[in-house]
Amino acid sequence: MENNMAIINKKVWPEYFDAIASGKKKYELRLNDFDINEGDTLMLEEWNPATKEYTGRKIEKRVTYVGKFKIDKLFWPEEEIKAKGLQIISLE
Repeated sequence: MENNMAIINKKVWPEYFDAIASGKKKYELRLNDFDINEGDTLMLEEWNPATKEYTGRKIEKRVTYVGKFKIDKLFWPEEEIKAKGLQIISLE
């Protein structure tokens, strides 16, 4: 079996970078506009939105699970999602 694992680079804001680096944040919510699969490596590069520059800090995380969904195909009515929003819960 071939090893087709990819390295995907993405920007991450400082407050999220710190939470990931400390081990507190164990999930990533992203727009489904790129291909990523279990086993891939997500290279998160800290981006300062105020200066619009990379800080130079990077962190590599192995992807263990990818869940994809469309807002209109969820368990709840779209109106409720728009009114209340969604929350992502990290588990240990």
